[in-house]
Amino acid sequence: MPHFAKYIRHFLFNQTSKEVLVFLFFLILSGVFWIILTLNEAYEREIKVTVHIKGIPKNVVLTSNEIDTLRVIVRDKGWILLRYLYEKNRNINITFKNYDRGNGYGNTSSSDIKRLIVQQLEMSSTVISVKPDKMEFFYNNGERKRVPVRWTGRVIPEQLYFISHVQYWPDSVDVYASKEKLDSIRTVYTEPLNYVGFRDTLIINSKLSHQKNMKVVPDQIRMGFFTDVLTEESMDGIPIKAINMPEGKVLRTFPPKVKVHFITGVSLFRKLRAEDFSVIADYNEISLNPSEKCNIYLKTIPHGISRATLDLKQVDYLIEEE
Repeated sequence: MPHFAKYIRHFLFNQTSKEVLVFLFFLILSGVFWIILTLNEAYEREIKVTVHIKGIPKNVVLTSNEIDTLRVIVRDKGWILLRYLYEKNRNINITFKNYDRGNGYGNTSSSDIKRLIVQQLEMSSTVISVKPDKMEFFYNNGERKRVPVRWTGRVIPEQLYFISHVQYWPDSVDVYASKEKLDSIRTVYTEPLNYVGFRDTLIINSKLSHQKNMKVVPDQIRMGFFTDVLTEESMDGIPIKAINMPEGKVLRTFPPKVKVHFITGVSLFRKLRAEDFSVIADYNEISLNPSEKCNIYLKTIPHGISRATLDLKQVDYLIEEE
């Protein structure tokens, strides 16, 4: 410590150090004067003003945003503009009943918006422009519709994996809009997703996409994409059933049961049974085009099955009288 104190005394009382300190003092002083002169000049800057709608009746549901943001160009001295830029709570309130035009619509005039903004500023400030220059809002009296949610976008698991099923929490949402819009809405979709190359169950949160002047509650949901490993399998012993048979006639096929080949997930395959598939032969087709063999078709395929094909496409048959 004595050596350090001696070094400080030597630095402060050294002639060169004195000159450096004096130079720094005047440099800082000139910088302060320059900042003061600069901030005393007039400038134009954009500030943001938040608009809140107040006094909404209990039976009214806004289908547009309750809060909106205006971009305001203001002219004033630099130090005042600097304060505006760093003040976060600059907002104006408009009363619902004063601007309700009826039939689910309300708006404010540009002069009213400008007047409310000026009240929030210093007297020396001049408002150059406001964007948007007026505010619109839409509402209804509680009319709503419950619709299902579906995902949209690009969700692709790793190779040899596939999405076995998708679960939503919640699986439906309430939509508030005008009657005309409610009549046309069947489904609400998520914002476009982009998830590629996953193998385990994917759980995500997603916002819901909707039209302008439409409110969705809730506006965000949780989704689970459940994956499974792809496997190529087959199921034997699926009976052939006759359709469109007239009374008193019976169709017998040889063989009476066939095999189906398909691709599915490992976990789903363990739950499958022959009864989950159905194979048919159509009597109307046989009667119109009689031959030694009849065509058979795979009619019913369980969910989660792809590329299902029959082992045989034609079989021998016999039509008997009961």
